[in-house]
Amino acid sequence: MKTILSKLFLSIGLIFAIASVSSAKIQVVTTTEDLAAIAREVGGDKAEVTALVKGYQDPHFVDAKPSYLIKLQRADLFIEVGRDLEVGWVPSLLNSARNPDILTGAPGFLDASLRVPILEIPTGQVSRAQGDAHPFGNPHYWMDPKNGEFIADAINEKLSALSPADADYFHSRLEDFTKRLRTALSGWEKKAKELGLTGTQVVTYHKSWSYFAKRFGLEVVDFVEPRPGIPPSPQHIQSLIVKMKTGNIKLMIIDPYFDSKLPQKIAQDVDAKLAVLPTSVGAEKDIRSYFDLFDRQLEIIEQALKEGRK
Repeated sequence: MKTILSKLFLSIGLIFAIASVSSAKIQVVTTTEDLAAIAREVGGDKAEVTALVKGYQDPHFVDAKPSYLIKLQRADLFIEVGRDLEVGWVPSLLNSARNPDILTGAPGFLDASLRVPILEIPTGQVSRAQGDAHPFGNPHYWMDPKNGEFIADAINEKLSALSPADADYFHSRLEDFTKRLRTALSGWEKKAKELGLTGTQVVTYHKSWSYFAKRFGLEVVDFVEPRPGIPPSPQHIQSLIVKMKTGNIKLMIIDPYFDSKLPQKIAQDVDAKLAVLPTSVGAEKDIRSYFDLFDRQLEIIEQALKEGRK
């Protein structure tokens, strides 16, 4: 009798163990909140997703915390923006985490940019004289909502490979996300046309807005930074002011993590409006999804243009 009971309890234990393994969520760690938001769209309740960088932080420069290592040690899948955006902090962090499954090239590593049409890929040699130039192209590709489709598709493929039993579930969620994103994009493009953004010349602080500008028809004519990551000299500032006055450029766009004092002064000098646009999900408390991000960006631009026309 004891033998029968022992076998019964052992069988029950095995059943629970198998059920626990099969129902365990895939642990996903992303560098940014944008990637996390899209990963949640695809992963649903089959994935637990954590972002390392807050939406209001500059993803180029991040001080690694001990908590990052703990998250990475437990991760089944690590997703980065790529294109050297996080080159200053991710490689050393991954090596320190001692999780071979998420190292570059491993099954649990994903560069989310691989399927995205990348802009501004240098044709010649890149040197430090060009500032913090990205040799693999502009990494701010998530700022075009169309590219959200490519990101989601790559995430779906990775999640399905890690959990084949849930592949149909992930694919279904991918299709739903893609459908909703395309519908939203149509609305955003219509909004941009109503605002008269097509052909509107703007000055931005950093080369963060190339994808956004191309999608919605803005023309970026210059930058507050003379080169990426290089502070502007008085000569550059004066040249920029002359250019904006001559060209009657009335809109400036900056990222929220840059100091707005200088851009604000330039805008005042040329009678332009300064729009501080969120660059990521989580940059503001009400930006909880990838969809919220573009709703808010266009809302701020609309407010700036209305104020400028008063």
